Amino acid sequence: MFEIDRFFDGMELNAYEYFGSHRSDRGVVFRLWAPHAYKVEVIGSFNDWKEPLVMAKTDYRGVWSLEVEGMDLIYSYRYRIYKDEDTYQERIDPYANYAEKRPSTASCMYDLDYYRFNDDDYMQKRTFSYDAPMSIYEVHINGFDNDQKELNTYRHLKETLIPYVLKNGFTHIELMPVFEHPFDGSWGYQSTGFFAATSRYGTPYDLMDFINECHLNGIGVILDVVYAHFVKDDYGLVNFDFEPLYEYGEEHLMKSEWGSYYFNLNSKPVISFLMSSANFYLEKYHFDGLRFDAVSHFIYHKGNRDLGDNIEGLSFVKRMNYHLKKLHQSVMLIAEDSTDYPNVTKETNWGGLGFDYKWDLGWMNDTLKYYKMDHEYRKYHHNLINFSMAYFYNEKFILPFSHDEVVHSKGTIVDKMFGTYEEKFRLCRNLFVYMFTHPGKKLNFMGNEFAMFREFDEKKELDWFMLKYPLHDSFLRFFRDLNLIYQNHPAFYKGDYDYHTFHWIDADNNAQSIYSYYRKDEKECFVVILNMMPIAYEEFEIGVPFGGTYVEIMNSEKDIYSGCNMCNFTPLKAKRKKKHGFKNSLNIRLAPFAGIIFKTNLRKNSKEGFI
Repeated sequence: MFEIDRFFDGMELNAYEYFGSHRSDRGVVFRLWAPHAYKVEVIGSFNDWKEPLVMAKTDYRGVWSLEVEGMDLIYSYRYRIYKDEDTYQERIDPYANYAEKRPSTASCMYDLDYYRFNDDDYMQKRTFSYDAPMSIYEVHINGFDNDQKELNTYRHLKETLIPYVLKNGFTHIELMPVFEHPFDGSWGYQSTGFFAATSRYGTPYDLMDFINECHLNGIGVILDVVYAHFVKDDYGLVNFDFEPLYEYGEEHLMKSEWGSYYFNLNSKPVISFLMSSANFYLEKYHFDGLRFDAVSHFIYHKGNRDLGDNIEGLSFVKRMNYHLKKLHQSVMLIAEDSTDYPNVTKETNWGGLGFDYKWDLGWMNDTLKYYKMDHEYRKYHHNLINFSMAYFYNEKFILPFSHDEVVHSKGTIVDKMFGTYEEKFRLCRNLFVYMFTHPGKKLNFMGNEFAMFREFDEKKELDWFMLKYPLHDSFLRFFRDLNLIYQNHPAFYKGDYDYHTFHWIDADNNAQSIYSYYRKDEKECFVVILNMMPIAYEEFEIGVPFGGTYVEIMNSEKDIYSGCNMCNFTPLKAKRKKKHGFKNSLNIRLAPFAGIIFKTNLRKNSKEGFI
């Protein structure tokens, strides 16, 4: 329940229930916060934009209200905010639930309460996924699958994206921002409407129905949210009532590196606005998680460590995460943070920032740097791969190959790989074996799963025609098989953040550029070998932690994946021979660039055979 004093104390998460346009017993009520305004009017399609309706100031702190009897929630409108008797500007409603489709800019009345979710079973069972598989498919709505004639829609995704995600083994969908925004090319990261799901792709009910259908199919849905800054278009939040209101007043604090404006996190009503936006999408749309963009800018001023800690930003993040967790205990709060600031995923009660997960951008950068490298130089940079486990347990990490890695002339994931055309595919398969067997949840941007070569373009759908070519079609099969192996074997996700479940076998073989490690739970052990060089071994000896029989369940060089088919086709019995600090060893075939997973079942009395 909304409380006006909590709003002005920066403690309110339900401001959307009060501000904006809402159905009342007698019609429609409008409420707006504009403390510097001389006068405020509402103008709209209800009277052909001709006769503005004057609002009354109902709170000395700058709240304006108007109830219009007999009006229905079917109109578009703007606020006309006056600086003096004659000078005014027209603005959107910051709390509007809907907006006209761009390039039009007016706010729209919309009653969200008619839609009825039927996902109670899913909502009651959902968890943080700490001990559950989480393979996230990051999606730009218009870029997934459309006919090029018009924008994609939430309804279209319901028919196409959900079956695709299910078929290929993903557990979650992450939507790039759906906040209303003026420019398609911003991908939603420069927004105007922080309570309005963009009308580009349909109505709020269409989005609700998409999320509901995801839940009925067991798919979680995460939303990218942008609370560090907002777009500078003059019909939006900038100088909203002729004074800086949502942004800082000081020039050096106001403008961001993206040409947008930072939210004033020293303003308590602005804090309530942002916390209410986050709560709104969790409460009204049933999103299962929020991925917070540009968290480094909350940690440091302008994201720059040299400018010092952003005290207001850190306080805001802790406050928001604490209160969101009280309201939504099973929701995931995820930080996109490029800093090494400590305790990002530690609870606020214990001095942390209160996120559940953090993107491991260090892992992403080191890994791609290594795979881009000429084979001959890898032995000198061996630590780029083994370094991640030196810090992994400091936070709860997600391993991301996101949209940021396939835009702005960086090249797509497969195109980053060093070597010939065929070698790029071989290395990319190796890369994903590494990703899916490394501790931590997984995130991939759409197109990664079939090794798309063209960089992301919001105006175009994915290059589905590439699946006519064997290398791409077999890559999709490989990726699907990896997802299914990951989902069906708890050793790869249960205890992700418990250091007892991962062990290096040989982290230091830089001479051959081969890595080996194992993952285990109480029932199974999986040995992983990654050959980073174009060199084959008919016999390669590796120490193993347990005796028994080992079966190859994944080889990135299988012929069904367009590989050379140099595999271990029969089960291998571990020999009682010391190797790599273990009492047992295997002798395997190892193809060039192969990523291999062996499995052995553990008996109740199985003990790790360290020397």
